[in-house]
Amino acid sequence: MLESAAPISLPHLATPELSLVVPSYNERANIAPLVAAVGAALGDIAWEILIVDDDSPDRTWEEVGRIAMTDPRVRCLRRVGRRGLASAVIEGAMAANGAVIAVMDADFQHDETILPAMYAAIAAGADVAVGTRYALGGGTGEWDERRVRMSSFATRIARALIGNRTTDPMSGFFMARRDVFAASIYNLSNQGFKILLDLLASYPGKLKVVDVPYTFRNRRAGDSKISPMVIAEFAFLLIEKLSRGLVSPRFVLFALVGGLGLIVHLLVLSALIGLKLNFLPAQVAALLVAIVFNYAVNNEFTYRDRRLTGMDFVGGLVVFAIICSIGAIANIGVANLAVEEHASWSIAGVAGAVMSAVFNFGGTSSLVWGRRRWRSAS
Repeated sequence: MLESAAPISLPHLATPELSLVVPSYNERANIAPLVAAVGAALGDIAWEILIVDDDSPDRTWEEVGRIAMTDPRVRCLRRVGRRGLASAVIEGAMAANGAVIAVMDADFQHDETILPAMYAAIAAGADVAVGTRYALGGGTGEWDERRVRMSSFATRIARALIGNRTTDPMSGFFMARRDVFAASIYNLSNQGFKILLDLLASYPGKLKVVDVPYTFRNRRAGDSKISPMVIAEFAFLLIEKLSRGLVSPRFVLFALVGGLGLIVHLLVLSALIGLKLNFLPAQVAALLVAIVFNYAVNNEFTYRDRRLTGMDFVGGLVVFAIICSIGAIANIGVANLAVEEHASWSIAGVAGAVMSAVFNFGGTSSLVWGRRRWRSAS
């Protein structure tokens, strides 16, 4: 007869008043210190921390699971095949249990000691409490002059979009009532890093926002996630909000990549013609190079949250090439109709280009990067 195993005893978990959503990617070394620091800062406030990990190569999710075995206030949402800070925050907020949701980084650049002050502001009636670097008592820490200027410029643009609701609309450190997220969820973009700006611009009503100053700190461990794409994604978010969602930021980037692909096509064609290759084989070769270029760049940037690897990458390239070939045929057909209707080759060319761009974007979004793929979770 088998003996039953002794039950595992875990600490009692009170219903959390506050849920902290922490997006992570390769933050394994920071997780345990962060949980300890948050616990020390929040004191008697009932809290939970939800680490939303984008399947980190350093197995951050594994470290979160280890801690969660002895502390049920710690949870992990491991996302496989998806990337991106904004979408991680949105998924984390929807999975959180607290009536108040805080968003902060895992790298200690955000000062966890102001969490009680932010929570007190919410308890006193604020809808959103923002950890700000720009109010009296706050600061940007050891930033160099170039980064300060860039941040200041972006902040001025953001405040022009949403008004003077906060001194730091670009902050990644904030707290909001659950119902603020719930009311905004269908209007939020899944792209980019500036989720607070997106939230403030998407909420359908008026929000009471309170600033809580803090000084930005240096990263404790790991590598910085700042890249040129952060700037690009900020611009795309502004486009989406100013157009009230009529213009897709992903389509804008897809079209820009297509423009670069055309330049690559012409450069390769010119080089091959210069090498005395006949036009037809030179044109085919240049077209293939342009297709591979467009696919690789779109996979790396436009669809980085759905990035394909391994055999998925190869299969995606084949489907991408087929769709773009059909798009080229559609381009010719529409251009031909346009030139017959308007007798203008310029109008016809633009009409054909727009048609193929929309067709290629819709087709590749659905059939190349929209298909669900199962990858190894090891």
